[in-house]
Amino acid sequence: SMAYGDDEQSRLQQAAAALQKGALERLERTFDVRLFGFSQVMIDLEPAIPILRHDPFLHGFTHTYLGATLVPLVSVALGRPICQWVLDHWRPDPRSPLLTWLRGPGRISWPAAAWGAVLGTYTDVALDGIMHFDMAPLAPIGSGNPLLRLVSVGWLHGLCVASGLVGAVVLLGLFWRRGK
Repeated sequence: SMAYGDDEQSRLQQAAAALQKGALERLERTFDVRLFGFSQVMIDLEPAIPILRHDPFLHGFTHTYLGATLVPLVSVALGRPICQWVLDHWRPDPRSPLLTWLRGPGRISWPAAAWGAVLGTYTDVALDGIMHFDMAPLAPIGSGNPLLRLVSVGWLHGLCVASGLVGAVVLLGLFWRRGK
């Protein structure tokens, strides 16, 4: 009957929403986007001084995968308390449900902070390795840069913009579905 089909579809939609909510909650417990960004800022402090000095060689130890393994330790030690302080002072605003939702959970777990920081530094090395001639991401094991010009810088920028747009659409879609 038609009623049975509608009821079954409704149950499937509820199950899909519950799975989606559960997946988002697990993701929030295992990955923190704030520490992802914080670690990218931390790793990019290294090339800041050479940039100011107009030195053509910007990337050193922190822009190797070995260095990118150590940067998260500092990022988590400094960044988690800073980001947690911001969260503690970012009160949910009933007039802005989107900003309240984007705030996420009230606590940043240590595993989520660690995974966010590790992924932040490793992706920074990978993306910078594609663009910058002065990197040796596999040092001290290997020299040279096997990532250099893996794709053109224009394509890399386009892929980054496209992935950002897809991410924004997904976030807005999740927010919209949450409100239903």
